[in-house]
Amino acid sequence: MLNFNFYNPTNILFGKGQMSELDSLVPKDSIVLITYGGGSVIKNGILDSVKTELAKSPRKVLEFGGIEPNPKFETLMKAVALVRAEKVDFLLAVGGGSVMDGTKFIALAAVADEFKGQEEKLLSYGFNPVPVATAIPMGTVVTLPATGSEMNSGGVVTRGEDKLPVFSPHVFPKFSILDPELTYTLPPVQVANGVVDTFIHVVEQYITYPVDARFQDRTSEGILRTLVEIGKTTVDNPTDYEARANLVWCATMALNGLIGSGVPQDWSIHMIGHEMTALFGIDHAQTLAVVTPAMWRVRREQKKEKLLQYAERVWNFTEGSEDERIDAAIAKTEEFFHSLGIKTRLTDHGIDEAGIERIVKALEKHGMVALPETGDVTPEVSRKILKAAL
Repeated sequence: MLNFNFYNPTNILFGKGQMSELDSLVPKDSIVLITYGGGSVIKNGILDSVKTELAKSPRKVLEFGGIEPNPKFETLMKAVALVRAEKVDFLLAVGGGSVMDGTKFIALAAVADEFKGQEEKLLSYGFNPVPVATAIPMGTVVTLPATGSEMNSGGVVTRGEDKLPVFSPHVFPKFSILDPELTYTLPPVQVANGVVDTFIHVVEQYITYPVDARFQDRTSEGILRTLVEIGKTTVDNPTDYEARANLVWCATMALNGLIGSGVPQDWSIHMIGHEMTALFGIDHAQTLAVVTPAMWRVRREQKKEKLLQYAERVWNFTEGSEDERIDAAIAKTEEFFHSLGIKTRLTDHGIDEAGIERIVKALEKHGMVALPETGDVTPEVSRKILKAAL
Protein backbone atom coordinates (compact mmCIF):
# COMPACT_ATOMS: atom_id res chain seq x y z
CA MET A 1 0.00 0.00 0.00
CA LEU A 2 1.24 3.49 -0.86
CA ASN A 3 1.67 6.27 1.73
CA PHE A 4 -1.33 8.56 2.05
CA ASN A 5 -2.98 11.37 4.00
CA PHE A 6 -6.72 11.02 4.44
CA TYR A 7 -8.81 13.97 5.59
CA ASN A 8 -12.55 14.40 5.27
CA PRO A 9 -14.45 16.72 7.65
CA THR A 10 -17.90 16.63 6.00
CA ASN A 11 -20.84 15.82 8.27
CA ILE A 12 -23.24 13.48 6.47
CA LEU A 13 -26.94 13.35 7.40
CA PHE A 14 -28.38 10.37 5.57
CA GLY A 15 -31.94 9.14 5.24
CA LYS A 16 -35.60 10.10 5.21
CA GLY A 17 -36.57 13.43 6.72
CA GLN A 18 -33.04 14.69 7.33
CA MET A 19 -34.00 18.05 5.86
CA SER A 20 -35.47 18.82 9.28
CA GLU A 21 -31.89 19.18 10.56
CA LEU A 22 -31.09 22.06 8.20
CA ASP A 23 -31.98 24.86 10.62
CA SER A 24 -29.53 23.52 13.19
CA LEU A 25 -26.74 23.12 10.62
CA VAL A 26 -26.69 26.62 9.09
CA PRO A 27 -25.51 29.47 11.36
CA LYS A 28 -28.65 31.19 12.65
CA ASP A 29 -27.57 34.78 12.02
CA SER A 30 -26.00 34.16 8.61
CA ILE A 31 -26.67 35.64 5.19
CA VAL A 32 -27.31 32.53 3.10
CA LEU A 33 -27.18 32.16 -0.67
CA ILE A 34 -29.04 29.11 -1.99
CA THR A 35 -27.61 27.94 -5.31
CA TYR A 36 -29.42 25.64 -7.69
CA GLY A 37 -29.67 24.62 -11.33
CA GLY A 38 -32.32 24.74 -14.00
CA GLY A 39 -35.39 24.88 -11.79
CA SER A 40 -36.31 21.27 -11.08
CA VAL A 41 -35.93 21.98 -7.35
CA ILE A 42 -38.65 24.61 -7.75
CA LYS A 43 -41.02 22.26 -9.57
CA ASN A 44 -40.59 19.36 -7.16
CA GLY A 45 -40.90 21.54 -4.06
CA ILE A 46 -37.43 20.90 -2.67
CA LEU A 47 -36.45 24.57 -2.81
CA ASP A 48 -39.56 25.54 -0.83
CA SER A 49 -38.72 22.88 1.77
CA VAL A 50 -35.21 24.29 2.10
CA LYS A 51 -36.49 27.84 2.50
CA THR A 52 -39.06 26.73 5.08
CA GLU A 53 -36.35 25.16 7.20
CA LEU A 54 -34.04 28.17 6.89
CA ALA A 55 -36.90 30.51 7.86
CA LYS A 56 -37.02 28.94 11.32
CA SER A 57 -34.21 31.32 12.37
CA PRO A 58 -33.67 35.02 11.58
CA ARG A 59 -31.43 34.59 8.56
CA LYS A 60 -31.34 36.57 5.38
CA VAL A 61 -31.83 34.12 2.51
CA LEU A 62 -30.97 34.87 -1.11
CA GLU A 63 -31.21 32.68 -4.22
CA PHE A 64 -29.10 32.13 -7.30
CA GLY A 65 -30.48 29.74 -9.92
CA GLY A 66 -29.46 28.74 -13.41
CA ILE A 67 -26.18 26.93 -12.74
CA GLU A 68 -25.75 24.74 -15.79
CA PRO A 69 -24.72 21.13 -16.13
CA ASN A 70 -20.93 21.51 -16.45
CA PRO A 71 -21.19 24.91 -14.73
CA LYS A 72 -19.95 27.86 -16.74
CA PHE A 73 -17.36 30.25 -15.37
CA GLU A 74 -19.35 33.25 -16.60
CA THR A 75 -22.50 32.13 -14.77
CA LEU A 76 -20.60 31.47 -11.57
CA MET A 77 -19.01 34.91 -11.68
CA LYS A 78 -22.50 36.44 -11.58
CA ALA A 79 -23.04 34.57 -8.32
CA VAL A 80 -19.66 35.76 -7.05
CA ALA A 81 -20.75 39.37 -7.68
CA LEU A 82 -23.97 38.75 -5.72
CA VAL A 83 -22.07 37.18 -2.82
CA ARG A 84 -19.73 40.17 -2.61
CA ALA A 85 -22.51 42.75 -2.91
CA GLU A 86 -24.73 41.12 -0.26
CA LYS A 87 -21.88 40.03 2.04
CA VAL A 88 -23.07 36.43 1.93
CA ASP A 89 -21.34 34.31 4.57
CA PHE A 90 -22.85 30.86 3.94
CA LEU A 91 -23.58 29.00 0.70
CA LEU A 92 -26.11 26.19 0.36
CA ALA A 93 -25.97 24.12 -2.83
CA VAL A 94 -29.27 22.40 -3.60
CA GLY A 95 -28.89 20.02 -6.51
CA GLY A 96 -26.47 17.61 -8.11
CA GLY A 97 -22.79 17.60 -8.88
CA SER A 98 -22.72 20.61 -11.17
CA VAL A 99 -24.45 22.84 -8.63
CA MET A 100 -22.12 21.63 -5.89
CA ASP A 101 -19.02 22.03 -8.07
CA GLY A 102 -20.06 25.51 -9.11
CA THR A 103 -20.78 26.50 -5.53
CA LYS A 104 -17.29 25.42 -4.50
CA PHE A 105 -15.85 27.78 -7.08
CA ILE A 106 -18.11 30.59 -5.84
CA ALA A 107 -16.97 29.88 -2.29
CA LEU A 108 -13.34 30.35 -3.31
CA ALA A 109 -13.62 33.17 -5.83
CA ALA A 110 -15.80 35.45 -3.70
CA VAL A 111 -13.18 35.86 -0.96
CA ALA A 112 -9.89 35.21 -2.80
CA ASP A 113 -8.80 38.85 -2.89
CA GLU A 114 -5.46 37.93 -4.44
CA PHE A 115 -7.37 36.64 -7.50
CA LYS A 116 -9.88 39.49 -7.75
CA GLY A 117 -10.31 40.52 -11.36
CA GLN A 118 -8.52 37.40 -12.55
CA GLU A 119 -10.64 34.66 -11.01
CA GLU A 120 -10.04 32.44 -14.03
CA LYS A 121 -6.59 31.74 -12.58
CA LEU A 122 -8.27 29.70 -9.86
CA LEU A 123 -8.83 27.16 -12.63
CA SER A 124 -5.17 26.93 -13.59
CA TYR A 125 -3.88 24.65 -10.82
CA GLY A 126 -5.14 21.35 -12.19
CA PHE A 127 -5.47 18.74 -9.45
CA ASN A 128 -3.33 20.73 -7.02
CA PRO A 129 -5.03 22.82 -4.30
CA VAL A 130 -5.47 26.46 -5.23
CA PRO A 131 -3.29 28.71 -3.02
CA VAL A 132 -5.96 30.47 -0.97
CA ALA A 133 -6.27 30.89 2.79
CA THR A 134 -10.01 30.47 3.14
CA ALA A 135 -13.40 30.08 1.43
CA ILE A 136 -16.99 30.84 2.31
CA PRO A 137 -18.39 27.86 4.24
CA MET A 138 -20.96 25.79 2.38
CA GLY A 139 -23.35 22.91 2.79
CA THR A 140 -25.29 20.77 0.32
CA VAL A 141 -28.71 19.22 -0.13
CA VAL A 142 -28.21 16.46 -2.67
CA THR A 143 -30.88 15.84 -5.29
CA LEU A 144 -28.86 13.77 -7.79
CA PRO A 145 -26.52 10.93 -6.77
CA ALA A 146 -23.52 10.74 -9.07
CA THR A 147 -20.44 12.83 -8.49
CA GLY A 148 -19.62 12.53 -4.80
CA SER A 149 -19.07 16.29 -4.73
CA GLU A 150 -21.09 16.41 -1.50
CA MET A 151 -18.18 14.84 0.40
CA ASN A 152 -15.01 15.97 -1.36
CA SER A 153 -12.95 19.08 -1.99
CA GLY A 154 -12.99 19.29 -5.76
CA GLY A 155 -15.09 20.40 -8.68
CA VAL A 156 -15.05 20.97 -12.42
CA VAL A 157 -15.87 24.29 -14.10
CA THR A 158 -16.34 24.97 -17.81
CA ARG A 159 -14.63 27.94 -19.43
CA GLY A 160 -15.13 28.15 -23.17
CA GLU A 161 -14.44 24.66 -24.50
CA ASP A 162 -12.34 23.73 -21.47
CA LYS A 163 -13.49 21.68 -18.49
CA LEU A 164 -11.14 22.64 -15.69
CA PRO A 165 -10.70 21.16 -12.20
CA VAL A 166 -10.55 23.22 -9.03
CA PHE A 167 -9.50 21.83 -5.65
CA SER A 168 -9.14 23.21 -2.14
CA PRO A 169 -9.46 21.69 1.34
CA HIS A 170 -11.42 24.84 2.24
CA VAL A 171 -14.41 23.73 0.13
CA PHE A 172 -15.21 20.45 1.79
CA PRO A 173 -18.92 20.93 2.55
CA LYS A 174 -19.54 21.50 6.25
CA PHE A 175 -22.48 19.14 5.92
CA SER A 176 -24.43 17.29 3.27
CA ILE A 177 -28.02 16.11 3.52
CA LEU A 178 -28.57 12.86 1.62
CA ASP A 179 -32.24 11.93 1.63
CA PRO A 180 -32.83 9.33 -1.12
CA GLU A 181 -36.47 10.42 -1.38
CA LEU A 182 -35.31 13.80 -2.72
CA THR A 183 -34.05 11.99 -5.83
CA TYR A 184 -37.29 10.18 -6.73
CA THR A 185 -38.39 12.69 -9.39
CA LEU A 186 -35.19 12.51 -11.44
CA PRO A 187 -35.62 11.50 -15.11
CA PRO A 188 -34.48 7.90 -15.74
CA VAL A 189 -31.56 9.03 -17.90
CA GLN A 190 -30.15 11.11 -15.05
CA VAL A 191 -30.41 8.17 -12.67
CA ALA A 192 -28.70 5.92 -15.22
CA ASN A 193 -25.99 8.54 -15.68
CA GLY A 194 -25.50 8.61 -11.93
CA VAL A 195 -25.05 4.84 -11.76
CA VAL A 196 -22.47 4.90 -14.56
CA ASP A 197 -20.65 7.94 -13.20
CA THR A 198 -20.35 6.28 -9.79
CA PHE A 199 -19.22 2.99 -11.33
CA ILE A 200 -16.43 4.63 -13.29
CA HIS A 201 -15.34 6.81 -10.37
CA VAL A 202 -14.60 3.52 -8.65
CA VAL A 203 -12.77 1.82 -11.51
CA GLU A 204 -10.56 4.87 -12.06
CA GLN A 205 -9.19 4.21 -8.57
CA TYR A 206 -9.34 0.41 -8.74
CA ILE A 207 -8.33 -0.88 -12.17
CA THR A 208 -4.75 0.36 -12.17
CA TYR A 209 -2.06 -1.96 -10.78
CA PRO A 210 -1.83 -3.91 -7.50
CA VAL A 211 -0.22 -2.43 -4.38
CA ASP A 212 -1.71 -4.89 -1.85
CA ALA A 213 -4.33 -2.40 -0.65
CA ARG A 214 -6.82 -5.04 0.38
CA PHE A 215 -9.33 -2.84 2.19
CA GLN A 216 -9.48 -0.38 -0.71
CA ASP A 217 -9.87 -3.18 -3.25
CA ARG A 218 -12.59 -5.00 -1.34
CA THR A 219 -14.46 -1.76 -0.68
CA SER A 220 -14.26 -0.82 -4.36
CA GLU A 221 -15.51 -4.24 -5.36
CA GLY A 222 -18.36 -3.96 -2.90
CA ILE A 223 -19.47 -0.67 -4.44
CA LEU A 224 -19.24 -2.09 -7.96
CA ARG A 225 -21.20 -5.22 -7.09
CA THR A 226 -23.85 -3.13 -5.34
CA LEU A 227 -24.25 -0.92 -8.41
CA VAL A 228 -24.66 -3.99 -10.61
CA GLU A 229 -27.29 -5.35 -8.23
CA ILE A 230 -29.37 -2.19 -7.86
CA GLY A 231 -28.60 -0.20 -11.02
CA LYS A 232 -31.45 -1.32 -13.25
CA THR A 233 -33.84 -1.57 -10.29
CA THR A 234 -33.35 2.04 -9.26
CA VAL A 235 -33.70 3.27 -12.86
CA ASP A 236 -36.89 1.28 -13.45
CA ASN A 237 -38.41 1.71 -9.96
CA PRO A 238 -37.43 5.19 -8.74
CA THR A 239 -39.41 4.96 -5.48
CA ASP A 240 -37.77 1.73 -4.35
CA TYR A 241 -36.22 3.31 -1.28
CA GLU A 242 -33.65 0.63 -0.51
CA ALA A 243 -32.29 0.53 -4.07
CA ARG A 244 -32.10 4.31 -4.29
CA ALA A 245 -30.55 4.61 -0.82
CA ASN A 246 -27.79 2.22 -1.87
CA LEU A 247 -27.12 4.24 -5.02
CA VAL A 248 -26.95 7.50 -3.07
CA TRP A 249 -24.45 6.13 -0.58
CA CYS A 250 -22.37 4.37 -3.25
CA ALA A 251 -22.09 7.66 -5.16
CA THR A 252 -20.82 9.45 -2.05
CA MET A 253 -18.37 6.74 -1.03
CA ALA A 254 -17.00 6.36 -4.55
CA LEU A 255 -15.31 9.75 -4.50
CA ASN A 256 -14.80 10.95 -0.94
CA GLY A 257 -11.15 9.91 -0.85
CA LEU A 258 -11.55 6.64 1.03
CA ILE A 259 -11.07 4.04 -1.71
CA GLY A 260 -8.44 6.19 -3.43
CA SER A 261 -6.17 6.45 -0.40
CA GLY A 262 -2.96 4.48 -0.69
CA VAL A 263 -3.55 3.28 -4.25
CA PRO A 264 -2.52 4.48 -7.72
CA GLN A 265 -5.29 6.30 -9.57
CA ASP A 266 -5.97 6.58 -13.28
CA TRP A 267 -8.49 9.28 -14.39
CA SER A 268 -7.49 9.11 -18.06
CA ILE A 269 -11.02 7.94 -18.87
CA HIS A 270 -12.31 11.15 -17.31
CA MET A 271 -9.76 13.34 -19.08
CA ILE A 272 -10.78 11.98 -22.49
CA GLY A 273 -14.44 12.11 -21.53
CA HIS A 274 -14.20 15.74 -20.45
CA GLU A 275 -13.00 16.71 -23.93
CA MET A 276 -15.94 14.85 -25.49
CA THR A 277 -18.39 16.73 -23.28
CA ALA A 278 -16.75 20.09 -23.98
CA LEU A 279 -16.61 19.56 -27.75
CA PHE A 280 -19.84 17.67 -28.43
CA GLY A 281 -22.10 18.31 -25.43
CA ILE A 282 -22.46 14.63 -24.52
CA ASP A 283 -23.50 13.89 -20.93
CA HIS A 284 -20.42 13.31 -18.78
CA ALA A 285 -21.36 9.79 -17.69
CA GLN A 286 -22.17 8.77 -21.24
CA THR A 287 -18.70 9.77 -22.42
CA LEU A 288 -17.23 7.59 -19.67
CA ALA A 289 -19.34 4.63 -20.79
CA VAL A 290 -17.89 5.00 -24.29
CA VAL A 291 -14.25 5.37 -23.27
CA THR A 292 -14.03 2.75 -20.51
CA PRO A 293 -14.41 -0.50 -22.51
CA ALA A 294 -12.12 0.83 -25.24
CA MET A 295 -9.54 1.90 -22.66
CA TRP A 296 -9.46 -1.57 -21.16
CA ARG A 297 -9.19 -3.28 -24.53
CA VAL A 298 -6.27 -1.12 -25.62
CA ARG A 299 -4.46 -1.09 -22.25
CA ARG A 300 -5.26 -4.63 -21.17
CA GLU A 301 -1.60 -5.54 -20.65
CA GLN A 302 -0.89 -2.53 -18.39
CA LYS A 303 -4.04 -3.27 -16.35
CA LYS A 304 -3.97 -7.05 -16.67
CA GLU A 305 -3.69 -8.00 -13.00
CA LYS A 306 -6.48 -5.70 -11.86
CA LEU A 307 -8.71 -6.57 -14.83
CA LEU A 308 -8.39 -10.25 -13.92
CA GLN A 309 -9.20 -9.40 -10.30
CA TYR A 310 -12.20 -7.37 -11.47
CA ALA A 311 -13.35 -10.25 -13.69
CA GLU A 312 -13.25 -12.68 -10.79
CA ARG A 313 -14.45 -10.59 -7.86
CA VAL A 314 -17.10 -8.45 -9.55
CA TRP A 315 -18.34 -10.74 -12.34
CA ASN A 316 -17.36 -14.19 -10.98
CA PHE A 317 -15.34 -15.20 -14.05
CA THR A 318 -12.87 -17.83 -12.85
CA GLU A 319 -12.56 -20.19 -15.83
CA GLY A 320 -10.96 -19.85 -19.24
CA SER A 321 -7.73 -18.19 -20.29
CA GLU A 322 -6.68 -14.81 -18.94
CA ASP A 323 -7.66 -13.12 -22.20
CA GLU A 324 -11.03 -14.84 -22.19
CA ARG A 325 -11.76 -13.72 -18.64
CA ILE A 326 -10.77 -10.12 -19.40
CA ASP A 327 -12.86 -10.11 -22.59
CA ALA A 328 -15.82 -11.52 -20.67
CA ALA A 329 -15.53 -8.85 -17.96
CA ILE A 330 -15.36 -6.03 -20.51
CA ALA A 331 -18.35 -7.44 -22.39
CA LYS A 332 -20.30 -7.79 -19.12
CA THR A 333 -19.51 -4.19 -18.23
CA GLU A 334 -20.87 -3.00 -21.58
CA GLU A 335 -23.93 -5.20 -21.11
CA PHE A 336 -24.52 -3.56 -17.72
CA PHE A 337 -24.32 -0.07 -19.21
CA HIS A 338 -26.69 -1.10 -22.03
CA SER A 339 -29.18 -2.45 -19.46
CA LEU A 340 -29.39 1.08 -18.09
CA GLY A 341 -30.03 2.54 -21.55
CA ILE A 342 -26.48 3.92 -21.88
CA LYS A 343 -24.67 3.51 -25.21
CA THR A 344 -21.01 2.59 -25.49
CA ARG A 345 -19.82 3.57 -28.97
CA LEU A 346 -18.69 6.90 -30.41
CA THR A 347 -20.88 6.35 -33.46
CA ASP A 348 -23.91 6.20 -31.15
CA HIS A 349 -23.19 9.87 -30.46
CA GLY A 350 -22.42 10.85 -34.05
CA ILE A 351 -18.65 11.06 -33.57
CA ASP A 352 -16.49 9.87 -36.48
CA GLU A 353 -12.73 9.85 -37.13
CA ALA A 354 -12.73 13.60 -37.71
CA GLY A 355 -14.28 13.98 -34.27
CA ILE A 356 -11.56 11.77 -32.82
CA GLU A 357 -8.92 14.14 -34.17
CA ARG A 358 -10.68 17.07 -32.50
CA ILE A 359 -10.63 15.23 -29.18
CA VAL A 360 -6.94 14.34 -29.50
CA LYS A 361 -6.03 17.93 -30.37
CA ALA A 362 -7.94 19.15 -27.31
CA LEU A 363 -6.04 16.68 -25.11
CA GLU A 364 -2.76 18.01 -26.52
CA LYS A 365 -3.88 21.59 -25.97
CA HIS A 366 -4.58 20.87 -22.31
CA GLY A 367 -1.31 19.03 -21.72
CA MET A 368 -2.95 15.62 -21.39
CA VAL A 369 -0.06 13.92 -23.15
CA ALA A 370 1.27 11.54 -20.48
CA LEU A 371 -1.77 9.99 -18.80
CA PRO A 372 -2.50 8.29 -16.35
CA GLU A 373 -1.07 6.36 -13.37
CA THR A 374 1.77 5.08 -15.56
CA GLY A 375 2.21 8.12 -17.80
CA ASP A 376 2.12 6.07 -20.99
CA VAL A 377 -1.15 7.28 -22.52
CA THR A 378 0.24 9.61 -25.16
CA PRO A 379 -1.95 11.39 -27.72
CA GLU A 380 -1.32 8.47 -30.06
CA VAL A 381 -2.56 5.99 -27.45
CA SER A 382 -5.60 8.19 -26.81
CA ARG A 383 -6.28 8.13 -30.55
CA LYS A 384 -6.05 4.33 -30.55
CA ILE A 385 -8.46 4.13 -27.62
CA LEU A 386 -10.96 6.40 -29.34
CA LYS A 387 -10.74 4.42 -32.58
CA ALA A 388 -11.43 1.27 -30.58
CA ALA A 389 -14.62 2.99 -29.38
CA LEU A 390 -16.01 3.77 -32.85
